[in-house]
Amino acid sequence: MTTPNDAQSYQPQRDRIFADLSTLVSFNSPHSTPELADQHEAACAWTVNALKERGLDVTRHATVDDADTIIATKAPANGAPTVLLYAHYDVVPANNPEAWTNNPFELTEREGRWYGRGAADCKGNLAMHLEALRLIEEHGGTDLGLRVVVEGSEELGGEDGLGKLIEEKPELFAADAILIADSGNVAAGVPTVTTSLRGGAQINVTVETLRGPVHSGSFGGGAPDAAHALVAIANSLFDEHGRTTIDGVDTTAKWDGDPYDREAFRADATVLEGVQLLGTVDDEPADLVWARPSVTMIGFTSTPVAEAMNAVNPRAEAQFNLRVPAGQNAAEIADKMVEHIKAHTPWGAKVSVKVSGVNEPFATDPEAPAVATLGQCLKEAYGADELAVIGSGGSIPLTITLQEQFPDAEIALFGVEEPLCGIHGVDESVDPAEIERIAAAEAAFLQRYSK
Repeated sequence: MTTPNDAQSYQPQRDRIFADLSTLVSFNSPHSTPELADQHEAACAWTVNALKERGLDVTRHATVDDADTIIATKAPANGAPTVLLYAHYDVVPANNPEAWTNNPFELTEREGRWYGRGAADCKGNLAMHLEALRLIEEHGGTDLGLRVVVEGSEELGGEDGLGKLIEEKPELFAADAILIADSGNVAAGVPTVTTSLRGGAQINVTVETLRGPVHSGSFGGGAPDAAHALVAIANSLFDEHGRTTIDGVDTTAKWDGDPYDREAFRADATVLEGVQLLGTVDDEPADLVWARPSVTMIGFTSTPVAEAMNAVNPRAEAQFNLRVPAGQNAAEIADKMVEHIKAHTPWGAKVSVKVSGVNEPFATDPEAPAVATLGQCLKEAYGADELAVIGSGGSIPLTITLQEQFPDAEIALFGVEEPLCGIHGVDESVDPAEIERIAAAEAAFLQRYSK
């Protein structure tokens, strides 16, 4: 086996990356969509064959959510460690294909970017893994053991099929280093590793005040409105600057990694001109989205406007999404949020609070050997002197499952996504240069890493 000195010595081939990704994108493969089950299966079957072509031993493992997880392996040689590579072949629905500029299931190049559902999240990362495997073949192979894990229910599974499979059969996933390609760079051309993920929970709140709707002319102003009560509860979770406040929870932490530029944040979050960011001038975007708990009211239900009549609302319901940063306990903060809601419910209104989907936050050490080696390979591939070290406001529960099962394994998060990709939205895209450079970095890592 030869070991190149620099990640730039690898030569990714854009035409074969495009061919792989084009085929993957052609499969309309969301999970939990019965009418698209054949497409989901086709994406799985194609991935199995693609990994077999890379000389790996490939097996399929059924999960409790009816989405097979693919595990492709190569045994280590000469006492070398084992590395696990992760991606997923399912996607979020394209919703209305007519809203797309081009067919979302036909990979289309426009102005230097490739467009299609899953082009970035996460079929682009899967294509990246395949290219990295080709590159190490072309450079003499690797002594490392390999476990390539590709799941089929990351986006919409709900039952954590892969997590349960890991708990039931941990031997299938044992590794010394775990590279999770389901994240990305702060911007195209900026090598980045993600060192923390927020955990969180779903909090459902139902408020009832009346046996039924009553005439607002006869009783409005005196009868307690359930929608008004729920709005008061929601308001109590934020201060005058829009910052999350939960009784008994520290919501003032500062982010100690790379900053998130205010203007970049505005652009990435598509904030309308003239609308202010939340927080004060002393609150940086990175503080608010990576270092502190946050609450978002993601749904609200009372009388629909189209059905509105002159009546006081007897019932209202809201769904809150709680996010909890690394270093804090998501379950404990969810419990404190429940206490907060009950304490701030006005007028003795009947309130019901249900907590679901609790997942703990994740953190990794950027100076740990495997993470540091990947970071160096990324810098080389990009020809960069610096590596961006960021957090993520999102959650990947898989990281916690793997961390709990394999506490000695180092876990790194990276990937081909960046803000312009527009993942989960209309006209999702990827910069092909990102796939090329990250594939080169991963290949260099797979020939350089040693425990």
